[in-house]
Amino acid sequence: MARLFGTDGVRGLANGELTPELALSLAASAARVLAAHDRSHRPVAVVGRDPRASGEMLEAAVVAGLASAGADVLRLGVQPTPAVAYLVGELNADLGVMISASHNPMPDNGIKLFAAGGHKLPDGIEDEIEAGLGAETTRPIGAEIGRVSDVEDALDRYAGHLLGSTPHPLTGLRVVVDCANGAASVVAPEVYRKAGAEVIAIHAEPDGININDGCGSTHLEQLQATVAEHGADLGIAHDGDADRCLAVDGVGEVVDGDQIMAILALAMADAGELADNTLVATVMSNLGLHLAMREHGVTVRTTAVGDRYVLEELRAGGYTLGGEQSGHVVLPGHATTGDGLLTALRLMSRVASSGRSLAELAGVMRRLPQVLVNVRVADKAAVADSDAVREAVDAVEAELGEEGRVLLRPSGTEQLIRVMVEAPAQHTAQTAADRLAGVVSAVS
Repeated sequence: MARLFGTDGVRGLANGELTPELALSLAASAARVLAAHDRSHRPVAVVGRDPRASGEMLEAAVVAGLASAGADVLRLGVQPTPAVAYLVGELNADLGVMISASHNPMPDNGIKLFAAGGHKLPDGIEDEIEAGLGAETTRPIGAEIGRVSDVEDALDRYAGHLLGSTPHPLTGLRVVVDCANGAASVVAPEVYRKAGAEVIAIHAEPDGININDGCGSTHLEQLQATVAEHGADLGIAHDGDADRCLAVDGVGEVVDGDQIMAILALAMADAGELADNTLVATVMSNLGLHLAMREHGVTVRTTAVGDRYVLEELRAGGYTLGGEQSGHVVLPGHATTGDGLLTALRLMSRVASSGRSLAELAGVMRRLPQVLVNVRVADKAAVADSDAVREAVDAVEAELGEEGRVLLRPSGTEQLIRVMVEAPAQHTAQTAADRLAGVVSAVS
């Protein structure tokens, strides 16, 4: 049986794979596991959700499951994922539950759990929770049943935290923010205005159905058009739960997560905030990021794909900046998880304080053309052990030299090998990727 928890919680089609029964059982098991690990007090859990329609149903199930197992529940309502992580610590809770499928389409949903302090749950605790699903237990009765209350000032607390983490006012900036009709639709425009920016908000009217629908960080076209229409300095795009941030500069060019990290790394280095002059990124980050950081004396530590691996490396090394090309950026000095609003505020602060445009700042890094080819194979292990594949990769790497890169990565869920090539020219990258894909396909 496949593990229930993925790299980012439990996800699936709401009312399909992810039923209210599963949500209730998962929440109850989480409360029991927490109580077993610390019997000094009754567990307290905070619960937030994004605005998709199924979140209402799943929130009710999660709250019922927690209370039925004896945990007190603080209901946060619609919140960004990073707000829930922050409020776990702010409210001294033992557990945080976020109901969201992030950038996924509206019919999907998910349940993400945070430990005390707002950190991701260790794998071992997730395994205990999964093992306890549907277990026959003695349920609390009477006064031992958990109580449920609402935190009326949850968004205000989170907004105050964000503003306190913004190093420079945004006075003079005109910004367009695409809220993806998601969890940041209220708080993002409000915080950016309070920080001093003139804000034009789009896709900030969630109705439970329109989240991520042709908008947000996966669909930047309207943001680009609106930046041009209003003569804005830049645009910010969030996803449905606002743990990501991508940007558009004043001339409509996309500024991705790698470029955002490059800008923030140099800003933090200037301010003495970049621990060990080190940035943490995944193997999928563009080679251009590595070359730019090398030129400015910043070390890049590389992890496997997935924000949990970035977080592990950040915590292990005590580093202060890391993230992914997708715009999932983590600043451990201010947040325990990726926070799209915090990222946007720090990015805009750099623009405002430097007096330089976002296009100019992003120019510190040249994105190399990156080609990804997925090759279906019969046996991923055979490909990994193949001398022919290894020789082909060595030959392409020798041709590209320091101005290119090859990455072969097995899919974690399918019989696929992902062949990625970066090179100074698109044609060069495509030709090399196709060539390697042919060798991989022949071996399998």
